[in-house]
Parts: sequence; structure tokens; C-alpha cells
Amino acid sequence: MDVIEIKTGDERIFKVGIRDLLGAPVDAIVNPANSGLSPGAGLAGIISDEAGPELDAECDKIIAKVGRIPTTYAVPTTAGNLPFKGIIHGVGPRMGSGDEQQRIEATVVNVLKVADKKGWTSVAFPAISTGIFGIPKEVCAAAFKNALPTYWDVNPGSAITLVWLCLTSADFPAFREVLT
Repeated sequence: MDVIEIKTGDERIFKVGIRDLLGAPVDAIVNPANSGLSPGAGLAGIISDEAGPELDAECDKIIAKVGRIPTTYAVPTTAGNLPFKGIIHGVGPRMGSGDEQQRIEATVVNVLKVADKKGWTSVAFPAISTGIFGIPKEVCAAAFKNALPTYWDVNPGSAITLVWLCLTSADFPAFREVLT
């Protein structure tokens, strides 16, 4: 398996590799969500199918209570039938919305804040907004490259010690180019 491992001085690890998000050895996974938290197509649909109907029902209750989730925000739920402590639904930007890299960085940070608040020590992300939202892979990679070290620098007490960025074999080369 192709993996890039970036360690920080305080024993935190950022791993980027060709990996199935649903098989990542972490406490929580990130669903690349839309603002309505509806399953839709792509990875969000796969997560919904695998987690089962209780996840969709929980998302529906959240939307009924607070309304649509703004871009860059993150919302935790249970993981349904999946073997995780939870799922964090991160709403990334769509291509053409402006400031896409900074908005992905904000999404990553907000997901990490949710994980910290929940006490989860490991999180696996997909390539946020690079699917149906159309963000170039290089923009997403640059956002992760900036967001993770900054988050850990600003939050030295963070419980998060491992972050996975799970990519397809088609996406990995573009991320490797930016991250190495």
C-alpha cells in the first residue's frame, strides 16, 4: 500500500494513502456531506448504505432541529452499523464558491474540533469536495497540508494522535505531489 507518513514532534501522525475509508483503523470517519446531510451519490451514499437507516434518521432529526448545515461546519452522529465510535459529517465547499482551499481547511479544522470534543483520538478523512463538488485534488491536498499542522500547533492539548487521509489509487499521485 502506498502511504505517506508525516510525523510531528509531539508523536502525532498524519497518514495519507490508498485505503478504503470504511476499513480505516480509527475512532471516527468523516462523511463528505452536503448541507442537508442527505446520502446523495458517491461516498456519502456508500456510508449511508453501510451504516443503515438509523444514520439517515439521525441526520434527518438534526436537519429538522437546526436546519441546513453551513459549508465548513461539522456535525457528529453515531456510526450506525459501522465499527466506529461515530461519523463526523463535514460540509466542504463546491467548486466555484470562492476561497475553496481556505474553506476546505476550515472544514478539516471543524471536523478535528468535533473529534476532540468527543474525545476521539483518531479520524479518517476522504478527499473532501474532490468528488461531485468538483474541487481539484491539488487544492484539497494543499488544504490538508496547511490545516493539520496548524490545528495541532494551536491545540497542543488535542486528544487526536492519528489522522488518515484515505484516497483512491487515482487520487493518490496528485496528493503525493503536493505533500512530499
